[in-house]
Amino acid sequence: MLLACKYEEVSVPVVGDLILISDKAYTTKDVLEMESLMLNTLQFNMSVPTPYVFVRRFLKAAQSDKKLELLSFFLIELSIVEYEMLKFPPSLLAAAAIYTAQCTIHGFKQWSRTCQWHSGYSEDQLLECARLMSGFHQKAATGKLTGVHRKHCTSKFGYIAKSEPAKFLMETQL
Repeated sequence: MLLACKYEEVSVPVVGDLILISDKAYTTKDVLEMESLMLNTLQFNMSVPTPYVFVRRFLKAAQSDKKLELLSFFLIELSIVEYEMLKFPPSLLAAAAIYTAQCTIHGFKQWSRTCQWHSGYSEDQLLECARLMSGFHQKAATGKLTGVHRKHCTSKFGYIAKSEPAKFLMETQL
């Protein structure tokens, strides 16, 4: 509980409060020793990289402009709330978002050797994820969760959500 609160909450509970809610089953020393043991066992690795970390790197490889960047982040935001996207690692989500954004902007499939080398994913490996992203883009204004679409329909985000999705990706057979 103490570690979770330190990681997620703004205000951390006092160790004494945790002892009280455990009906004094543990001492302050017990709690702090267990915290230390858990952190050392985890080697202080408390989280995993998100798609955001990978998008930043892959956008450099793609020599992106602002439009590609905005569209990539829009596609990521649409995707991370969808259950069927859980099967993809964050790095693949990031690469597929950039690939889908490139296809959307240019109107044809585009994945350079540089992008492939930096991401570690071939175009074929991205197609399933990109197809789903393009579908989310198409339904973004009318689905149950429209907040991301509304956010990206503002001037701050270059009205990027109003761009026409790459429908030819959705027609791709896997």
